[in-house]
Amino acid sequence: MAIGSDERSGGTAGEWTWSRAEAPIGPLLLAATAEGLMQVSFHATAEETRRALARLRGRTGRAPAHEGAGKGSDAPCHAHLATAERELLSYFAGGLRVFTVPLDWSLTGGFHERVLRELSTGVPYGATVGYQDLADRVGEPGAARAVGAAMGANPLPVIVPCHRVVASGGGLGGFGGGLETKRELLALEGVLPQPLF
Repeated sequence: MAIGSDERSGGTAGEWTWSRAEAPIGPLLLAATAEGLMQVSFHATAEETRRALARLRGRTGRAPAHEGAGKGSDAPCHAHLATAERELLSYFAGGLRVFTVPLDWSLTGGFHERVLRELSTGVPYGATVGYQDLADRVGEPGAARAVGAAMGANPLPVIVPCHRVVASGGGLGGFGGGLETKRELLALEGVLPQPLF
């Protein structure tokens, strides 16, 4: 999203706000613009939240319009945060299989964005896909490793389900939120057995 006037939202393009959401996999940092949810970060401890917000300030060129969720505001970015929080709560409770929160893709682009959009629409809840298969789906059969890089750079994990991308031999592959988090998400979706304890 470019910095400047945005007629769609009646505000300034690039404005964003953030909140933290508690989840069974640990606290998540959520950030949104008037366009939609733009960032989900795992392990949002106070220190990680500080670092993630600094990175977002650097990437967007501005500080958040509001600190925290800003509940009660009618700004579109606050509505997107509220939707994301509500949908994540339902997802982790086992009641949501398809996220509808609008997404702001401004933190990705090019090949990464193509791969992430295909993942978002083409790999449903409870299914997995291999890195090579995903490369084939976007018309880049020699780009399995680049798909892995796209997963590692995914600004919207869980919502854009990079946890559903697995290694060809049946292994989990990598995951920015940690392999235990990936196991928990796949178990939630019925792909892996639930952990014993």
